[in-house]
Amino acid sequence: MSALQSLPLSDANRREVKRFVKFAIVGTAGMLTHLTIFNILLALRLYPAAWWPNAANAIGFSIAVMQNFSLNRRWTFPESRSRGVGGQLGQFILVSLVGLAINSVVFWAVNHLLESFWTTAIADPDVAHIIGNNFALASAIGVVLFWNFTINRLWTFRSHA
Repeated sequence: MSALQSLPLSDANRREVKRFVKFAIVGTAGMLTHLTIFNILLALRLYPAAWWPNAANAIGFSIAVMQNFSLNRRWTFPESRSRGVGGQLGQFILVSLVGLAINSVVFWAVNHLLESFWTTAIADPDVAHIIGNNFALASAIGVVLFWNFTINRLWTFRSHA
């Protein structure tokens, strides 16, 4: 993060960029948790129905949300710990539920739009399905990162000065 010192930013903007980088690092840890759980659930093959990847996505997302809340409260926004954890957790969950809705729409759209691409590009249909699902999930997570940071910074972890 020492590279931030060389950027032509005010101290306040530099702090926010640093905060965003921390938020993105926490989000990356959450994404790894999310992807791991998602893929474990897909590998269990509990899905005779077409909805199972969406359910696996929601389960992985929910577990990652709890991890992200804890890490963000402790590391990214430590000054916010002066506020009660219950209210913040409620706000974080609400922001995350809207994020899940955005995630689900993006996941479905990318998966739907690129499904034929993956099945054409990759000979093994199982591998094509796994890669397609993971690409769609990574795309959805990338979109939701900006929603989550903005709303959580302005509302959940806002500073009381």
